[in-house]
Amino acid sequence: MARLRVHNFAISLDGYGAGTDQGLENPLGVGGERLHEWIFETRFWHEMTGETGGDEGLDNDFLAAGFTDIGAWIMGRNMFGPIRNEWGDSDWRGWWGDEPPYHQSVFVLTHHPHDPIEMDGGTTFHFVTDGIESALAQATAAAGDFDIRLGGGVATIQEYLRAGLVDDLHVAVVPLLLGSGERLFDHLGDAVHGYECAELVSSGSVVHVRMVPTR
Repeated sequence: MARLRVHNFAISLDGYGAGTDQGLENPLGVGGERLHEWIFETRFWHEMTGETGGDEGLDNDFLAAGFTDIGAWIMGRNMFGPIRNEWGDSDWRGWWGDEPPYHQSVFVLTHHPHDPIEMDGGTTFHFVTDGIESALAQATAAAGDFDIRLGGGVATIQEYLRAGLVDDLHVAVVPLLLGSGERLFDHLGDAVHGYECAELVSSGSVVHVRMVPTR
């Protein structure tokens, strides 16, 4: 059965997965881009962006694992783009240019209908307006024999955690303090009691933590 997996979701020491004032100028909020600097040093990232070199250590292994045996993605609307409320006449097609790095179906949670967007390289964005369970069902059907990756952002991961639907949660704890923004483990109630640590390792840049359900 397909599993719902979170990979390489970076948070600060004080628990923030994004800074304040997210928008076109600051997609991850003020200071939020610093959460991902460790990624840019890896060989996997260099290969994805057409470059050579890069580190082949622990961080690289975790980054690559997030693309292994994945057949579809789910993400929140904020991760797709900065537009809020109705789509209007916007021609926004995502942050990633004409050929996004997904190369498969991506299901975007939104309250506002939008036609699917087909991109170069096999990525198609589908817009789901009837909730997280529907998005998961559609992603499961699209993934076939593979798993589904839950891409974020914070609010989307929280929804799936509260519903007990996340099968593997990998966070990368970055040694910096943001002080404000969106905290990943806020507003979860008893949902946090259903997970235990399956892996805890550290590179020179971040601490990698994998949590799995106790069920």
